Amino acid sequence: MSEERRAELQRRLAAVRGRIEAACAAAGRDAREVALLAVTKTVPAADVAILLDLGLAAFGENRAQEAAAKVGEVARLRPLADPAWHFVGVLQRNKVRMVLPWVTRVESVDSARLVDTLATAIRRARDEGVRKDPVRVLLQYSVDGDPARGGVRLEGPDGLLALAEHVAGRAELQLDGLMSVAPLDADPDVAFADIAKAAVRLRAEHPGATELSAGMSGDLDVAIRYGSTGVRVGTALVGERRIASQ
Repeated sequence: MSEERRAELQRRLAAVRGRIEAACAAAGRDAREVALLAVTKTVPAADVAILLDLGLAAFGENRAQEAAAKVGEVARLRPLADPAWHFVGVLQRNKVRMVLPWVTRVESVDSARLVDTLATAIRRARDEGVRKDPVRVLLQYSVDGDPARGGVRLEGPDGLLALAEHVAGRAELQLDGLMSVAPLDADPDVAFADIAKAAVRLRAEHPGATELSAGMSGDLDVAIRYGSTGVRVGTALVGERRIASQ
């Protein structure tokens, strides 16, 4: 284990936590209200092990095969740890069964077809003894409706509220709330205000859907001002390190 890398991650984590605390103080919020999800896609299992040692417990991955291998390696490196693994980004329906043995929450559900695929695969996984618990999910809200970025708008037969009803009817799934990404070309205040309004509408119809995952390395400060309960941080935490996808 590289002591230099450990020191770097420790410095980066302290800086990210400092930003979260400062943003919460400015917004009149308790920093304990905002969870930090370490986005560890394309970084090695050794880094995850260090972050576990430093007190982090939740990690985000977006490649099913790479993540499955990493989950196993982290378990070997830290056998007493019990990290929560979140799937962020697009989850292809043909990769659903691959993530079920280890995933805690799927953070990018944006279609009824994916909901149905998840529910069916979870039932099978339970029958096979691969999984016991429901899968927690966040619905992906789209600020601008751009299909290239994924997500759904608020209203309509395929919108966020309709999708929430579809999830609520599935015992295999637990609706935690929504996630969203502010478009790069958008005014952050306008984008996060829109996201916050969508979260309020969702909670009005589904009181248990309290999570709002919004904000990343570049805009977490603004997201927290608009009520984000979780920020997804990759680059600011782990740097630009990359490994080949497995």
